[in-house]
Order: sequence, then structure tokens, then C-alpha cells
Amino acid sequence: MPRYDYDLITIGGGSGGVRASRMSANFGARVALIEERQLGGTCVNVGCIPKKLLSYAAHYAGDFADSAGFGWSVASHDFDWARLIANKNREISRLNGVYAKLLNDAGVTVIEARGRLIDAHTVQAGERTLTAQHILVATGGWPVVPPIPGAELAITSNEAFHLARLPERVVVVGGGYVAVEFSSIFKGLGVRTTLVYRGSQLLRGFDQDLGRVLAEEMAQKGVEILLDSNIERIERKGAALALRFVSGETRETDLVLYATGRAPLTHGLGLEAAGVALAANGAIKVDEFFRSSVPSICAIGDVIDRIQLTPVAIAEGTALANTLFNNLPRRMDYGNVPTAVFSHPNVATVGLSEKQARERHGEVEVYVAHFRPLKGTLSGSTERVFMKLVVDRTTDRVLGVHMVGTDAGEVIQGFAVALKCGATKAQFDATVGIHPTGAEEFVTMRTPRSRQA
Repeated sequence: MPRYDYDLITIGGGSGGVRASRMSANFGARVALIEERQLGGTCVNVGCIPKKLLSYAAHYAGDFADSAGFGWSVASHDFDWARLIANKNREISRLNGVYAKLLNDAGVTVIEARGRLIDAHTVQAGERTLTAQHILVATGGWPVVPPIPGAELAITSNEAFHLARLPERVVVVGGGYVAVEFSSIFKGLGVRTTLVYRGSQLLRGFDQDLGRVLAEEMAQKGVEILLDSNIERIERKGAALALRFVSGETRETDLVLYATGRAPLTHGLGLEAAGVALAANGAIKVDEFFRSSVPSICAIGDVIDRIQLTPVAIAEGTALANTLFNNLPRRMDYGNVPTAVFSHPNVATVGLSEKQARERHGEVEVYVAHFRPLKGTLSGSTERVFMKLVVDRTTDRVLGVHMVGTDAGEVIQGFAVALKCGATKAQFDATVGIHPTGAEEFVTMRTPRSRQA
């Protein structure tokens, strides 16, 4: 008789937890997955997927305007928020079902309950107590709102996907992915939008040129951007919200959305009682094979706070399943992980920023292109594309590829492969471009912007 009920119990049915569970089961492990909400986690339900669907919707206003220069006459621009949300909800439900089928087909037992650790091999799942040789915590993260007076009057991205109606005015607080994406969505859908950020530049942690150029483009599209600003208090004023800034300025709005970061979702999981060491921000500390301070308890995804991206969590889940049940120990390679921000315009990047490259490699060469794309010549759009290459002067290796512009994520994905293969600037130069495209600029830039170390 088996010593444990399962070989693996996973707490959390997001992308990482589902991948680790499904692959472990395919390798012959007896697996149970515990999820108290919907399968798919943040990405499927209140993150990547619905956010990009809303981003698509918000692009149409610009597309309608652009079409006139190409001979089209669009009579009506009516927009129905309720219909968009209903259609979005239908697609999310379909994806929930896809995840359930994947787990079922792999033989994973799905338990709809809240999971909580009892000890190194025991989990409480609702009213049930289950044991496993290995326990995986993949509970993800949760939006954080600063504890200011009136914070309960604001919403986060979780609630933004379920608004009953579209506000006339919105203030988005933050300067990262979620803040710039929702600011772009709201503005594209016709909402008077203000972005408030306590820092001096958007997209902290990215190449500095990307945040600067994005701010210029978003402002050009009508988003009011208040940098070096912070809200001190929120109060209800009739149907509106009254905001008081640290500077003393006041203003009113209909909705405040905080996008000021996410924290690992570890509270109330029984981790401390089980002996699992946590970082100061609540993240689970793990080694290179995702083992916590209790060897039988592992963790992956946003809950370990390494790189908070869905594909990273999936890759971590794949590595863990191979390590535990396929006799193929795998480490995660976090180098040259590409990412995209679905703001308007899009931002995408892979590799090192210019600052990081100078710190790590010394002398670098920087190549930049900033231009009006071909489409804008007839549409009349003032949006510009920005592209940047950061190159190690000594080895000629391309260290970073960065872009602000339409479909930046689609463009950068291919260059991520090149960087993973160690491509040099000479190899970029020897590559024939596809004409006429914006992407060809990455293989036609010849003159460095700066040679300063």
C-alpha cells in the first residue's frame, strides 16, 4: 500500500501549477491539484488573456481614424462595454474548460477547495486531509494597494475586468506593465485617463529609453501623465471620488485603479508552521531546483518572485516535473527572457538594458532608430516606432534588443531566439531584411549612437 495518497499535491491551478501537475502525471506520478478559484490563475482569468482582449478592443478607435487615409469611410463608432465583457467572459470560460480537460486527460485529480499545509507531507483541502511525497505551492501573486485613507474605494486590475460600466474619468496609479496597459485601454475606449506615478519615469527596470518614448507616445494619444506624483487620500464625494495628492493638489474622478505591484500569495497557507522559509515580501525561498527549506515542499511561479511572467512559470513547472518524476534534473535559465507590454503603443524587450550592459560589460555600442512607420504616411498618425540595439564592443555580441511600436512583442520574439543563440551585430548586419517592414530596421542600423563607456 502506498505510503502517501499522492506522489504530488499542487496548491494553485495557474499556468505553472497546471503545467507541473499535468507533466508529472504524464510521467506516471499520482497527482492532485487544489484550486479554490478558477483554473488558469491570474493569466487566464484576470491577467494576460483578458487584458490583451481589451487591448485589441481599445485599438479599434485608432484603426477607425487611420482608415480614412486609406479611402475608408466608417459611419459609426459606437462601443458597447457590456458586450465586450460578455464576449470576454465567454472566452475565459472556454479556456477554464480547456485547462480542466488537460488535467483530466492526464489523470490529475482536481479538488475545488482552499489548500493549506499541515506539515511537510500533509495538506488540508477543504474538509479533506491528504498526504503526498511532494507538495508544490504555485499560488501566484495578488495586487497590492498602499494603505492610504480611502484605499478601499479604489480597485485593482482584478476588478477592472468586471466593471458593470465604463467610467467617464479614471485615474490609474502606477508606472509598470499593468498601469500603462490599463491606461492605454481606458483611453482607447474613450475614457478621460490620467496616469499617476510616484517615480520619474515609466517602466522602471526596463531600458530607460523605452519608458521615455512610451510616455511621449501615450501623452500624444491623450493620456495625462503625472510623474513624481502620489495620492495621499481618497474620499467619496457624491458619485465621484475626490483625490488629494501629497503635493496638496486635489481633483475628482469616477474610478481609481491601483496598479502598484503584486505580492506573493502566501498568507494563510500554513507555510511558516510547516517550516518553510519566506523572504521579507512573503515570497517562498527556493533553491535552483525549486525546493524550499523543507525539501518535500517546492514552489514555482510568482509565489517565488523571480520573474513574474506566465511563460516563466510554465518553464519552471516543466523543469520541476522533469526533476521530480522524469529522472532529468532541470534548472531554469533566466537569461534573455523576452517580455512585452501591451500598452499603446506596445513595448517589447529581450536582454540587457543599456545601463545593465555598461555595468556588466563595460564598453558598449548603442544603435537607435526612431521613425514614422509607412502606415502613418497615409493615415496621418503621428505615432513613431523606436528601436534599439545594445552591443558589446569587445565581442560584437548583441546584448539587448528593445522596441516601442505596433506589434513589438511579435517582432521581439524572433530576436529573442537570436540572443539565446549568442548572435553578433555582424550576423544581424548580414541578415537580409524583409521590406517594407518596421522590423527590418533591426538589421539595417549601422551607425552607433554613442561610443561612451
